[in-house]
Amino acid sequence: MFLYPIFIILGLVPSVIWLLFYLRKDRRPEPNEMVIKIFIYGMAATLPVALIEWGFVNALGKLHLSSGVTLAIYFLLGVALVEETAKYLIIKFRVLKDPAFDEPIDAMIYMIIAGLGFAALENILVLFVLKEPQLLEKTLLTLSGRFIGATFLHALCSANIGFFLARSLIRKKKNTFLFLLGLTGSIILHGAYNLAITIEGWTKAVIIISMLFVLFLIVLYEFKKVNKLRIHGMRQPL
Repeated sequence: MFLYPIFIILGLVPSVIWLLFYLRKDRRPEPNEMVIKIFIYGMAATLPVALIEWGFVNALGKLHLSSGVTLAIYFLLGVALVEETAKYLIIKFRVLKDPAFDEPIDAMIYMIIAGLGFAALENILVLFVLKEPQLLEKTLLTLSGRFIGATFLHALCSANIGFFLARSLIRKKKNTFLFLLGLTGSIILHGAYNLAITIEGWTKAVIIISMLFVLFLIVLYEFKKVNKLRIHGMRQPL
């Protein structure tokens, strides 16, 4: 039991590092209170999402599909769709109407914060299942892998949703379609990443690293574009 506080601290490290990196992208920093609040909301969303995913697995198992089809459906709909939607709903109900949300880039920043909060509790829960005899080795390997893998993915997919959300808020027409385009893209990328993890051999590392690197470059481009969007006239999407 005495190790649990250590696991909590260590589990937060990957998310905090990426959080500090992306908060620097905002020229007008968000209030610390809002950052902490949305991060905690992201963490809190992990448990209900896990229950939904568990229910999805049970329901999917009753369809008696092939293992490959089952895995693809689960990762795309049972995991990616549920998790990306949950992160967006935090922003929709806790950020979009808040006075702190006053410029387009905030959509990307707060989506990232929620995503990293979600990933933080995932990391903590993963550490809780480690076996004590190999604690140090497994902890370091797990945290390193999740820092450059799952935690990074959550930040990138969330940022992509935030970019399209920001654009949808300043468009006079087709704002809902534009947002759904970004959400769908992140769901597909998230699902593809999860599927790539199941691949055996060295090709898994190549695919995952390539995917994350390309997505990282895309998000960098999106940050440059979102900084050019006008501030006024933002609306809440449908």
